[in-house]
Amino acid sequence: MAEYKQLMSNPPEGIMAGPVSDENYFEWEALIPGPEGTCFEGGIFPTRLTFPTDYPLNPPKMIFTCEMYHPNIYPDGRVCISILHPPGDDPMGYETSAERWSPVQSIEKILLSVMSMLAEPNDESPANVDAAKTYRENRDEFRRTAQKLARKSLGID
Repeated sequence: MAEYKQLMSNPPEGIMAGPVSDENYFEWEALIPGPEGTCFEGGIFPTRLTFPTDYPLNPPKMIFTCEMYHPNIYPDGRVCISILHPPGDDPMGYETSAERWSPVQSIEKILLSVMSMLAEPNDESPANVDAAKTYRENRDEFRRTAQKLARKSLGID
């Protein structure tokens, strides 16, 4: 896979990603660092990307394999951001087709978008309603929970 070679030769700062094994390029693991200056700073968050057989026509699915508390991450770890939604018009009318997946997107763009999502949650369209509510109504509690999970991702808590 050309994207893998590109990621190895010029990886985004702090991000590590690649296939789980040489036999299966459809399953990847990635380590996402908590963005500096955010409540996730210092954490290293493991994720898994599962690519469909028709990639890049359709996006991979992405899941955090550690505990996360974030408005745009489902309680089971699935990531909910526009770039990972199937191409075309949003049936709910919330996103434009330009915000959704297209074959010109890349794994690098996904990983950078997820880092950006950690830094700037979208609480208007939450995957985790409890996290979105806490983010809106009690930002200090949200920060404490996120910081605890950042420490836990390192095996500290």
